[in-house]
This record gives sequence, structure tokens and C-alpha cells, in this order.
Amino acid sequence: MAVVGMGGAFPTCKNLDEFDRKLFSNQSLIREWDLAMQYNKQIRSTVSGFITEDEMDLEAVLAPIVERYPETYIDKLGRIPDGNLSTADLGSIWTMLGAQEAVKMAGWTTKETEAEETGVVVGSGGAGNQILRVAWHYFFQMGKKARIAGAHTVDRSMSYREAANISCLLKTKGVCESITSACATGLGNIGHAYRLIKFGLQDRAIAGGVEGTALETFIGFDGMMILSKGFNPAESSRPFDMDRNGFVCSFGAGIVALEEYEMAKARGANILGVIDSYFNNSDGDGDMFYPSFAGQQRLWKGLMPDKGLRPDVVKMHGTSTPVGDSVELLSVVDTLGEEGFHMAAPKSQFGHMLGGAGAVEFITALLMLKNQKVLPCLNSNTLNPELEVFQKTDHWTGPEKPLAAYRHLVPQFAFEKEINRVACLNYGFGGTNSAMMVSRDY
Repeated sequence: MAVVGMGGAFPTCKNLDEFDRKLFSNQSLIREWDLAMQYNKQIRSTVSGFITEDEMDLEAVLAPIVERYPETYIDKLGRIPDGNLSTADLGSIWTMLGAQEAVKMAGWTTKETEAEETGVVVGSGGAGNQILRVAWHYFFQMGKKARIAGAHTVDRSMSYREAANISCLLKTKGVCESITSACATGLGNIGHAYRLIKFGLQDRAIAGGVEGTALETFIGFDGMMILSKGFNPAESSRPFDMDRNGFVCSFGAGIVALEEYEMAKARGANILGVIDSYFNNSDGDGDMFYPSFAGQQRLWKGLMPDKGLRPDVVKMHGTSTPVGDSVELLSVVDTLGEEGFHMAAPKSQFGHMLGGAGAVEFITALLMLKNQKVLPCLNSNTLNPELEVFQKTDHWTGPEKPLAAYRHLVPQFAFEKEINRVACLNYGFGGTNSAMMVSRDY
């Protein structure tokens, strides 16, 4: 399966090229969020990899009914017609822009893009919370008529809004759907699109994930007390480090254009990567939040049934949460051993983009293949020299060395290396796991 185009929205970056440059120069895209800081002690964490409207050349048209409510948006560069903007929340606009970039890079004609053989599979982690908050507040708290929030509450907040807006913009006629699987959403949508093409149901697909900047989303995770706190912004996301205390809630979008390999090859497409395999599963242990070593072992077995496609780099989920990082690192070592590969943790540079995470991080895997450089695990200063608590239990069957024994696999800075294959991992609440292998084209 050929990846022939990509695009999206990335914190502090005007475009994909700037995103590329900043990542491989070891920069952090995380900063203090001025909006979160306005709420003082109501919010514990105030750092995020957020994206402003201005950074995407957009302007919010604020409704008079409530402060800071974007009734619609203006595209200052004229990339998206006003009619399409009126049905979209911020994240949906990002995915439309990303889809335009991906299709342009793919070199698909209008006829190919609009064909029945071209599908759209794009999703986000949840509903349009920013849009729903206003509709609910004015109806339930203020006693206003339902129509006060406008005629587009449904289309701007429905779970399927990103795919719908892309399809309406590009006039695609194939499959159009969204899959939501928590923090595995981005990779899961790409994986589903891969299967549609592999099984001959589509020739091409626009796929990916997104999480649009919204304080309404941020506060849910802050309320769970699982966000990073107490570090300066650039040091707040620290996968595998002993001092990690939570993830950085961030926002972004990643969209890729997929095409049946022989078809892409025959037309001379610029192939950015080749998807070798995709597998997803559930932990099955009944725990909503705690990571499952056994579930991740089964994930690897599904991705590499014969262990013939070994990756040179593993793009880790690496959220910077205390238990999640430990279980993930040990499950990788359990499968691949202690040599011959490195781990990259893109969330260390831009935080956790929730529904957009897997898709944006898949793009970072493509960039590693292009640049022949391994992305770093920023701030992984000290790995635990002692065994994890769960490693000391009777039922533990994994590696019996502490994380510090694998320091050589966890780079703190980007470096050059021959990279032929990258494994991408993403997990989500409810025990959902996704893994994809992507290689260079030869």
C-alpha cells in the first residue's frame, strides 16, 4: 500500500516543511497556553501544543451570543469556500486543508479524487465540544430557544464531521466514514483505509485523524489529574524519564493519501512510504485505563506474525504517563530484543494530540524515512535504575531488567541512521491498541 501524499496542522508551524525542520532540530512545539492560564486555580496544567487560528491563516467570526464562540471562520487565503467553512468546526477545517495538501502531493486528478474508488476515512477523539457547550448552555442554563445556537450545531459537532466535510469539499464518491478509538483514532483510521484498499473495496483513500484546539477537551483530562505539571513547557513532555508525571494535552491534524501500490507505481507517483502491515486489538482484561503487557504482546504478534519485518525504529506511543511508558518500553524489548533498533517519541516534542496523535505521528514516521534520521525522546534524562513495581509481582512474565538497561535504545536527540522500516504504535482508553509497519519504497 503506497502513501503518496500528506498534510495537516501542527503546533507553531505554518506548514509541513516547518514541522519537519523543527522536529529534526530537536525543538519543542509546546508552550504555555494563555487561554488555560486565564482560569487560574481552576486548571492544574497550563501547557499545550495548541494551534491558533492565525497560525493557520484563519479568522474566527465570533457570535454575539457568547464570548469567544466562533460562529464560523474566514479563510484568509481563500483555500476553502465559505459554504464549506460554515459546516465545519476548527478541527474539520484543518482536515480539509490537510486533505487538499495530501491530494495535491499525491498528484491525483479531479476525476480520480471524485471517483467512486476514492474513499475518506478521518476521525477525531470525540464530538465538537466547543460547539456543543454553547448550544447546551443557552438551552439548559439560559432557557433560550434551541435555534439561538444557529443552524449548524449538528454538522459542526457530530462525530463524523471531519470525514463529511472533506468529502463535501472534494466531492468524493467512495466510502466516507469515521472510526473513533480514543488515542488510537488517528492510526486506526489510516489502518481501516489500508484495509479497504487491500481488500479491493477502494483504489485510493484520504485518511487520518485530528483534535482541534478546544479548552473544553483539555479540562476533561485536567480533571482526571493526568496532565503534566510543574515543568517549563519545553520540558513538560518527558516520555520514559523518571520524573514524568503526565501527558501534555495538545492539538493537531494529520492527513495522508493512500493508493493501491501497483496503481501508484504505474503512474510514477512519488511514494513516501509503503504500508507493509496493520493490526489492532483490545486488551480484553476489563480495565479501562491500565495498560496491558499481554495485550501489547498480542499486538506485536499480529503485526509481525513471522517476525520477518523487523523495524529499524519504533515510533512509540510514549505519552509521558508513569505506568504506560514503562509497560510499552518493556513490551517492545520483549518482542524485538535489546539491540538493532531505536525508539522515537514524537509526543516529547509536541505533546499528545489525542484523536490526531496516531495520524500526525505516522507522518513523523514518513519524515524519518525521508530524512534517514531518528527523532528523539526529548527530556528522557534519567531512566529508572530500579525495577518497576509491576515487575516485582509474581505474575510478571516480561523483561526482568530496569528501564535504565535500555538507555541505548532511547535517544535524547535526533541522529542519522539508515532507516528502512518504522513500526508505529498507538493505544487508547478502553484497552484499544493499534500498530502499523511502514517501509521505504525500493
